[in-house]
Amino acid sequence: MKKGLTYDDVLLVPQYSDIRSRSQISIKSDLGKGIELDVPIIASPMDTVSETEMANGLGNMGGIAIIHRYNTIEEQSAMIASMPSEILVGAAVGVIGDFKNRARAAVEAGAKLICIDVAHGHHILMKEAITVIKEAMPNVHIMAGNVATLEGFNDLADWGADSIRCNIGGGSICTTRIQTGHGVPGLETILQCAKSDRDAKIIADGGIKNSGDIVKALAAGADAVMLGSLLAGTDLSPGETFKGSNGELRKAYRGMASAEAQKDWRGRVSSAEGVASSIPYRGELYHVVSELQRGIRSGFSYSGARSIKEMRAKAKWLRQTNASAVESSAHVRLL
Repeated sequence: MKKGLTYDDVLLVPQYSDIRSRSQISIKSDLGKGIELDVPIIASPMDTVSETEMANGLGNMGGIAIIHRYNTIEEQSAMIASMPSEILVGAAVGVIGDFKNRARAAVEAGAKLICIDVAHGHHILMKEAITVIKEAMPNVHIMAGNVATLEGFNDLADWGADSIRCNIGGGSICTTRIQTGHGVPGLETILQCAKSDRDAKIIADGGIKNSGDIVKALAAGADAVMLGSLLAGTDLSPGETFKGSNGELRKAYRGMASAEAQKDWRGRVSSAEGVASSIPYRGELYHVVSELQRGIRSGFSYSGARSIKEMRAKAKWLRQTNASAVESSAHVRLL
């Protein structure tokens, strides 16, 4: 039986560095077809993460947000059309129903990327959706997923995806692995998909808890990361802000396969594979993303890497024990 690694199972080994300043480090990533990111961060297409304010804020910092599809075509297009033309923004679509019309309306409104958004992307419906959108809009960047295997990655690339979301069931409010028994740990997925000889870009999606995990994902082969919970607690996410039982500020955050979300956007529940919850308010998006950027650059400097490409080439890995994982976290004991 194979073993799979997650982010907490490994550490990157520090190496000689001749980097005198972290300003010498570039974390830019070119995903192709005009999607050039100064910051390799993508906001997840969830209704408590990505709407107009998130897209504008993250876009101004060099990342990109994917406007979610849990709305009408007109509502999604209006959000996109309200964005300044210089801001990169994407739009999510499904694989059945109005997905072609939704994709066309989003592109006409200014979307530079169409994200075909399903939980299990290695599927005939995904193949058909990529084919339809690619034939109708050959110049638009198609992001597709999610997949958990090299075979899935290669198939989506062969079908026409320009970038592919990799990981199934690893999100903080996703219960797919519990409900279905299926999934592959997040880092293992990236390591396997990075073996592909296809040109499609790897998007690490799910299970990323901090900037250290982002560094590990990029070192393993990802070209960018997709974030949900790390951005959902910020001022520019659309989730409701409220006071918790102890008076602390919190923000609503839910998985789009949760029973609550399904009832809201399609009026019924098929199979709930997520939960609805809340997370602590984290403050301004600008400060959260700036801190993540500083952590990524610092991580690169520990391996003497000036770019994502160098980080990938120089990465040396170490399996850590459970005791090591405890030691790696803050563990001061107050007497």
